[in-house]
Amino acid sequence: MKRLVLLDVLRGFAILGTLGTNIWIFATVGDLSIYSQDIVGWWKTSDGWIMMLIDIFINGKFLSLLTILFGIGLAIKYEKTLEKGMPWPRAYIWSCILLFIDGLIHFLLVFEYDILMSYAITAIVVSFLVKKRNRILKRIIVLLLPIHLLIIGASSFAFYYSTHDEGIQAELAADNQKTAHLYMEGSWLEQVLYRVEQFLPLRTEAIMVLPMNTILFLTGILLFRAGAFAHHEKGRKIRRKLFKWGILIGLPLHMLMMVNNGLFSIISRYIFAPFLAFGYIGLFSIILEKGYIKLFTDRLQEIGRTALSCYIMQNIIASVIFYGWGFGLTPINNGWLTLLIWMLISLFLMFFANMWLRKFKQGPIETIWRYTANAPFRA
Repeated sequence: MKRLVLLDVLRGFAILGTLGTNIWIFATVGDLSIYSQDIVGWWKTSDGWIMMLIDIFINGKFLSLLTILFGIGLAIKYEKTLEKGMPWPRAYIWSCILLFIDGLIHFLLVFEYDILMSYAITAIVVSFLVKKRNRILKRIIVLLLPIHLLIIGASSFAFYYSTHDEGIQAELAADNQKTAHLYMEGSWLEQVLYRVEQFLPLRTEAIMVLPMNTILFLTGILLFRAGAFAHHEKGRKIRRKLFKWGILIGLPLHMLMMVNNGLFSIISRYIFAPFLAFGYIGLFSIILEKGYIKLFTDRLQEIGRTALSCYIMQNIIASVIFYGWGFGLTPINNGWLTLLIWMLISLFLMFFANMWLRKFKQGPIETIWRYTANAPFRA
């Protein structure tokens, strides 16, 4: 089965998009006001416009897109395994365990908002479901959807209530100050110990999104089975529908952020975001078919082929730039400067992926991971 260029381009787009989300965590470490307060009069300043556009077009959308792509990747690996006559899901589960270990190391040594551990757990669960018929997968989605909505609804209510309670805000501000001091003044080892001590609290999001991950994994599998990424007219029609309905539904929903950022911030990230993610799939399908911005899509494809390496590398680079044991630039209260650093890191990743793939077929971490994943089954 040949590699699908669209999936590589989307994967590269999602990697740079996750950096576009995480860069603000690095740049404003300890200052959660950009997430926990209503943006009053956001239209009056350029920074207000930047944060609003980030919330509408970036925050959470690439998490959803990457999750959908993981589901599609699982479906492709399942078909390849069947073609080779290999047992399923034994080898795949072993690769998921390795991915979980990668995520754990990344979480402890680099960045506490790692997504790999959550994906690994979801992939193990879905590996047993991918054998089922489409009808059963759709039923599972229907069963999980209200659970996900209940979790996010309760979390959103608690979050919104906490932003309007002075006592809770004072406690959060004190905790933020401690965290800010750690990342501005603390050593790398102190930060690692902090992540060890606060393992469960820092993994709350990763646990909370497991129902959503499963839904989007299964949706990715259904899209792949429907031929959404095939080179025929049916596939093109599906992709056009994804673009049309993803944008028509997703954009108006995200415009609610302009009315009340505090109320819709969590709902936007975990409920509205998948709509725009589907729209992005359709958008890049059209861009590739028309041959637009080829230089850019070629670079995205290369990042997509080295996605795991680039994901971990971008967080290492950002840690060095922002944290106290590195260049110590955090906190940055200038949105334009933060965007500039995002662009510079993205350009570096494009350069790295391009140069690396001139000599190698896949990224360095991908090579190690794949070798380790295949080692027990070579015989």
